[in-house]
Amino acid sequence: QAPPQPASSSPAPRSLGPVEAGGRLLPAARVPLLPGSGAKGPGATMRLQRLWASVRCAVLGMVHLRALPGAPRHCLSVPQIVDKAVEEAAVYVEAGIDGLIVENMHDIPYSPRVGPEVTAIMAAICVAVRQSYPSLPLGVQMLSAANQQAMAVALATDADFIRAEGFVFSQISDEGFLDACASDLLRYRKQIGAENIQIFADIKKKHSSHALTADVSIAETGRAAEFFLADGVIVTGIATGQETDPAQLKEVKEALKIPVLVGSGVSYENMEQYMAADGFIIGSHFKEAGYWANELDPERIKKFMSKIQQLRK
Repeated sequence: QAPPQPASSSPAPRSLGPVEAGGRLLPAARVPLLPGSGAKGPGATMRLQRLWASVRCAVLGMVHLRALPGAPRHCLSVPQIVDKAVEEAAVYVEAGIDGLIVENMHDIPYSPRVGPEVTAIMAAICVAVRQSYPSLPLGVQMLSAANQQAMAVALATDADFIRAEGFVFSQISDEGFLDACASDLLRYRKQIGAENIQIFADIKKKHSSHALTADVSIAETGRAAEFFLADGVIVTGIATGQETDPAQLKEVKEALKIPVLVGSGVSYENMEQYMAADGFIIGSHFKEAGYWANELDPERIKKFMSKIQQLRK
């Protein structure tokens, strides 16, 4: 399958089309699409529908943005940050990636109070990536747990989904206390007319203590996210780049009907043990020496995509 090519001009306006009832979309093999459900447009939902229907274990590459204005490590101009993001997207697309997630990864230390400048610049970056690759599934994550802001950016830039932290159950993270946000987030999505933007929710989030919910299994956490209308869930290891426990993936997959993605630790060497997942989210492994803060390594990405294409057969 040839990778999508950069658009020579802005994409044409979208027309209305069928989506699954309630604006939520599941893999075609699991839940049939119901016409006439009233979602705002088919762009996001149809891109993800095509992905789930055509690709086993989709691979989503992380575009880790350089530090944005206001962050301690900010040093590049906004146009330079935008250009770097589009450049990284091009590297991924050339290597055959299935989709992308744009994230303000270099804004360390992460703040639970994200300023309007971050939202504005994230929107500028995401629209540049979307205009370059109008058919590619695109997600947004804003650290830390700026899920409503990410939803607004996704709506404004024709993105397909957000990755949401702290969706169900409270937890202590390295940024501080994260309270469950599902109620506020879904009401906000409804309020702004963004029901075609899907929510992939982290469960038992990495970089966090879950002592408060130690008596709640990861499967039960996933069931809670599904009950609270998440469109998919993400399981991870304990930190960025750390391997996810395959037993936890199996437990969650057996408990849920919505997509389950692996959000950390997948590599060329271990991908076989995660092929039951609906998708992989990969950042660190695609960087030089497998370290998240390094530059993308095109050969590592191509090697990974070549192997997974063989495993999909």
